[in-house]
Amino acid sequence: MEQLLFALLTIIVGVAAAIGYFFGSNLLLDVIFPSRIADTEKASKNLRRASLIRPWLFLGPALVSLTIYLIYPLFSSVLYSVMDRGGENYVGLANYRWMVNDAEFRQSIFNNILWLIVVPAASTFFGLIIAALTDRIWWGNIAKSLIFMPMAISFVGASVIWKFVYDYRDAGSDQIGILNALVVYFGGDPQIWIAMPFWNNFFLMVILIWIQTGFAMVLLSAALRGIPEETIEAAVIDGANPWQIFIKIKVPQIWNTIAVVWTTITILVLKVFDIVLAMTNGQWQSQVLANLMFDWMFRGGGDFGRGAAIAVVIMVMVIPIMIWNIRNARREMEGR
Repeated sequence: MEQLLFALLTIIVGVAAAIGYFFGSNLLLDVIFPSRIADTEKASKNLRRASLIRPWLFLGPALVSLTIYLIYPLFSSVLYSVMDRGGENYVGLANYRWMVNDAEFRQSIFNNILWLIVVPAASTFFGLIIAALTDRIWWGNIAKSLIFMPMAISFVGASVIWKFVYDYRDAGSDQIGILNALVVYFGGDPQIWIAMPFWNNFFLMVILIWIQTGFAMVLLSAALRGIPEETIEAAVIDGANPWQIFIKIKVPQIWNTIAVVWTTITILVLKVFDIVLAMTNGQWQSQVLANLMFDWMFRGGGDFGRGAAIAVVIMVMVIPIMIWNIRNARREMEGR
């Protein structure tokens, strides 16, 4: 109850502070540059000055936050990546040489590649299929709402839910995990699903696919709604069946949206952390880069240099995809 009250108080204070800043900053600007004065020329000049400053009043907090929480940590991470474990002495590329030779880092790279291959493809595929199946049917919005609901759950919350799905009890005990209950019902033996090396990665991926399918579905559903009816009607007149209409007419017209969805989920996958931390903490060969970085920087490793070097690797992997995504979205907005 104490935590709930603290969270509620934080929300109230945050919203009140935002409202106070909005009205207070505008009021202060109007006081400094009054426009309701007898001198018409000065009033006009004050109005122009206020118009130039006003947008920065709203951009200011965001820019300050980005500087403190994004830009400064970026340069700080690059600096720490060439320092020793305490972040005090320069060691050059020693931390990067360690990464190349570290078995756990190589395992994390392999697992991240697995996530990159499976999660964006599966999430986009399921999102596209669901968007197409629920398009223009009376219960489609209900189905979409249910599928989108996991997006409202935090990754840790979703992991707790799926821990009950994968829960294991000794043979002969009542299985509270849905998956093991089904296995036992059909005569099999219960398994410790998240402790199975290699395969446990796929069991963890299911959680992110379950969450991100709703995101993909919403964007792709909107794209499908934007397809001109004339092209579909022309295909029907030419004798195309529903499958041909979907593959040859609809998908090519929304390909840019599919690419944006795919790359957005790819960026998220490169930074996946919460699910692995909550489910396995990187044990049983399920380690990923973000969790390994966290371990080295803040937990048992306690090595700022190595943790920062892993963070730089993640950043380098994310930046090209992010740039491509932004350029592709910009081209789509410009209609090119």
